[in-house]
Amino acid sequence: QVQLVESGGGLVQAGGSLRLSCAPSERTFKIYTLGWFRQAPGQERDLVTSINWSGSNTYYADSVKGRFIISRDNAKNTVYLQMNSLKPEDTAVYYCAARRGTGWSPMPFSADYWGQGTQVTVSS
Repeated sequence: QVQLVESGGGLVQAGGSLRLSCAPSERTFKIYTLGWFRQAPGQERDLVTSINWSGSNTYYADSVKGRFIISRDNAKNTVYLQMNSLKPEDTAVYYCAARRGTGWSPMPFSADYWGQGTQVTVSS
């Protein structure tokens, strides 16, 4: 069973930045497609961004294009989400997700594993 441990959430003012990290427990993490989802109160959990095993392919939801950057460091077994120019509507619980396999198909993202979530709150 792969465990995904997120960190980096918190409270930030609108226009600020945060960086989330996710560290899967499995050493074969590099063969997984990784993604970040978010879920606001009363809303569905939506895919925000994803990255393939090598980092050569990425996907971004329209709402975060140009503001968020996903990256991964396979040597450090970590995936990052750099969030810039944050808006109050970015407030949500952010979840790291992993999907087995090296094939690239950004949507739909059917996760095999989930992290426990980290709260991001953007104040106006």
